[in-house]
Amino acid sequence: MIRLVDGVPAESLPLADRSIQFGDGVFRTLYIRDGGIPFWQRHMAKLAHDAAALGIVAPSPEAWLADLRVHATASATIKLVLTRGESPRGYAVPADCTPHRITQIASPAPTIDRRAGITVRVCETRASWQPRLAGIKHLNRLENVLARSEWSDSVVFDGLLLDRDGDVVEGTMSNVLLLERGALLTPRLDGGGVAGVMRDVAFEAATAVGWQAGEARISLQRLRRAERVWLCNSLIGLVPVARLGDHSWPVDQSPVDSLFAERISACAAQETVWLV
Repeated sequence: MIRLVDGVPAESLPLADRSIQFGDGVFRTLYIRDGGIPFWQRHMAKLAHDAAALGIVAPSPEAWLADLRVHATASATIKLVLTRGESPRGYAVPADCTPHRITQIASPAPTIDRRAGITVRVCETRASWQPRLAGIKHLNRLENVLARSEWSDSVVFDGLLLDRDGDVVEGTMSNVLLLERGALLTPRLDGGGVAGVMRDVAFEAATAVGWQAGEARISLQRLRRAERVWLCNSLIGLVPVARLGDHSWPVDQSPVDSLFAERISACAAQETVWLV
């Protein structure tokens, strides 16, 4: 793995960095394929939005691209981390706090067999409720760590996090999508969760194939009644869910399903930034 801090190869951060002390920062995970980064501008817009929500000034997209053009390989997994910077002990943010830009470049993620669909489970760990942080991909991911520690069975691809009312929020590493009577729905993220890039892309693709798209309260009962269920994030794309406990969904694609997947692929091709 290649690690850069503010564009310079490094293997450590100062112990005073607020990401270490408090998880004070934001991040994005994305990939390079054949020298191109799909949805680059969307990722940069999300990063800047999330940073601004925490009062952190994001570096320009060109600064991140400069790191990647020098050090990245043609195919890789990328994690971009923005910390608020260093400060003494205590929660108060000093006026002279300078953000740190961290770039991690790793091997490509393993491929997924989408034909069979994936298996998910329900986590006992609940998603936290904090409207001010809702949708933001911040560095406080401890509940995801605890939820992911609940299983070791490699058959289970991801776990679903429920809110305090028992409604579905997201997967530990993914957003949830479901098809219900010609509408693509995803859980409402007004109290917590992460609004991922692929979630937005899927909404646009759904509209393009004639489906309605929107957010809703999704109980486990409603999820089980759905015609189709998918998980999505920027590394896995869109993956059909086949099983949750003793419940199953079809994963064979109808013509409209195929058109939906093709539209997402077309969006990725259109919105790729090339490193060379």
